[in-house]
Amino acid sequence: MFLFVMSAVLVLVVGGCVCVVWAARGGPRWTRGVAAVVLLGGELVRAGGRRGGGNGRSGGDAPGDGGGSEG
Repeated sequence: MFLFVMSAVLVLVVGGCVCVVWAARGGPRWTRGVAAVVLLGGELVRAGGRRGGGNGRSGGDAPGDGGGSEG
């Protein structure tokens, strides 16, 4: 069952990417609608990741920034 769900998600993601590319190349009107929904979903996912915090991308955590014991 899990494999079926993940396969369906993969098909939807690939189909969304195809619609985004097709709409960028001047596809039919419905591809522009699907592409807008896909891009909006991507923005929501990115915004949700930023809100969560603690993703390890804050300043001072990067290696080689002079904060470690580099002698």
